[in-house]
Amino acid sequence: MAWLDVLLVWSRRIAWSVILIVFVGFGLYVFAVFNWSYSEGERAGYLQKFSTKGWLCKTHEGEIAMTTVPGVAPLIWSFSVWDNAMAEQISGHLGKKVVVHYREYRGLPTDCFGTTDYFVDSVKLAE
Repeated sequence: MAWLDVLLVWSRRIAWSVILIVFVGFGLYVFAVFNWSYSEGERAGYLQKFSTKGWLCKTHEGEIAMTTVPGVAPLIWSFSVWDNAMAEQISGHLGKKVVVHYREYRGLPTDCFGTTDYFVDSVKLAE
């Protein structure tokens, strides 16, 4: 019976080790996703929509209509905003031509941060 007790102790250690490895791995994944952006850049266009969405997690979502040539249908670009102060600043520019700076974060573990991969962190009026 001694070997059965040893086997039980080792199986518990292995189970706890696997659980610990899974949690540490998930923590490192979340840390990496939130600290390194896939891309960043600027987009210009007319801010045509900005709202707060969500049942449980309220997120700030917006749309910019980017026109290339007059008379052609605009390309709609959707974005999200993390910061409430930035959301208030953006909503003040509704209907105006703006230039926004964004960062793209792929693989976020939930939609509680935003429904798009693009997160705006600054906005300025375009001339």
